[in-house]
Amino acid sequence: MFSSILTNAAGELSTAGALGCLLASVICGLVIAFLYMFRSSYTKSFVIGLVILPALVQVVITVVNGNLGAAVSVMGAFSLIRFRSLPGTSKDITFIFFAMAVGLANGMGFVYYSGAIVIMLALIYLLLVVSKFGDGNLKEKSLKVLIPETLDYMTVFDDIFEKYLNKVDLVRVKTEDLGSIFELSYLVSLKDPSQEKEFVDALRTRNGNLTIICSRPISKAPEEM
Repeated sequence: MFSSILTNAAGELSTAGALGCLLASVICGLVIAFLYMFRSSYTKSFVIGLVILPALVQVVITVVNGNLGAAVSVMGAFSLIRFRSLPGTSKDITFIFFAMAVGLANGMGFVYYSGAIVIMLALIYLLLVVSKFGDGNLKEKSLKVLIPETLDYMTVFDDIFEKYLNKVDLVRVKTEDLGSIFELSYLVSLKDPSQEKEFVDALRTRNGNLTIICSRPISKAPEEM
């Protein structure tokens, strides 16, 4: 059903075919960039990279088409590519592979196939973004509490936690001010999110009004879709 526009009887690369693949790659790159920008923060340099990447991959694959040795060398070169910037999120990596896959398809001349893939994945992505799929548990919070060294951090908040939380995990204990202050890091799940202020107030009365931070769980790299 999907045939390559680069295939011809003479086995040569035609100008019309090459330009058609290049145009299709740029159009697909624009669609991918617009998808990436939908309901998310972004940088101009990364978005431009998503537009150009399919065309660059397409040009390389078109040039080495039919040469197995050159194709293997190109794949080895791709494995060495590093985007020298801040650590990317899973979304960034996904869109980079998306752009490369489209470029590979267009490089082989399957522009109609790549167009169909872009449309299908775009619809799936938009559906997942606008839906509540993968939103996670909104009751789960990251909690940091400072307490003086005179308090036993293992039991000091037990009654408060039992009243307001479904789950609590002490993930880290850190000392500050030459050991006079303990910083406790918890991963907690509130029984009722509307009681968050009441919960924090109860902690404040117990820890002597020292610093308390209650926020969304923070991963090693910010995840955004």
